[in-house]
Amino acid sequence: MGMMDKFDDMKDKAKDMLGEHSDQAEQGVDKARDMADEKTGGKYSDKLDSAAEKGKDAMGNWAGGGDDQQ
Repeated sequence: MGMMDKFDDMKDKAKDMLGEHSDQAEQGVDKARDMADEKTGGKYSDKLDSAAEKGKDAMGNWAGGGDDQQ
């Protein structure tokens, strides 16, 4: 099995896990966003909110079989 085959296998496993546990992954994004917001004293709240939403959208597209060419 070549390196690309191993990468594709890992990618497929990640997609399966993300599809099965999308709610936990989204909670992780929210937790990371909250921690970053706390560490920066709320200075970047709007940007962190936007980034978290984009991240969750990307995870949904990736797990759902959407365009994974980011």
